[in-house]
Amino acid sequence: MTFAVFQTGGKQYKVKASDILKIERLKDVKDKIEFNDVLAYGDDNNLEVGAPFVKGAKIEAQLVKNGKNRTVLVFKKRRRQNSRRKNGHRQQYSLIKINKIFNKDGSIFAEASEMKEKTK
Repeated sequence: MTFAVFQTGGKQYKVKASDILKIERLKDVKDKIEFNDVLAYGDDNNLEVGAPFVKGAKIEAQLVKNGKNRTVLVFKKRRRQNSRRKNGHRQQYSLIKINKIFNKDGSIFAEASEMKEKTK
C-alpha cells in the first residue's frame, strides 16, 4: 500500500491514491491542484522522509467541490447577569480526490485506479 503525508492549511494528512479528502478551503482553485509540501511517502518496503519536505515530490489532486460544514453553535452565558450571546459558525472546506503521487525523481509513485482504466 503506497501512501504520502503532506501539509496544507496548517494540518498534515496521510493519503493514498484515489482517496477523497476534506481539507481547509482553497482559494482560487481550478480543477487540478498540486501539493508540493510532501513530508513523506512510501510503501510497505521503503519510506522516504523529508527534512522537513521531500524536494521534487508532489501530490496531484482534483477538486470535487467547495462547501460549508454543518453549523456549530457558540453559546456564551454569564449566570445571574442576564447576559447571553449566541453565534453560529459554518467552516468552509474543499473536497478533493487524490489522483497521483509523484516521488522525488518526478516519476509516478502511485496513481488512482480509475485514472488507469480511462487511459486503457
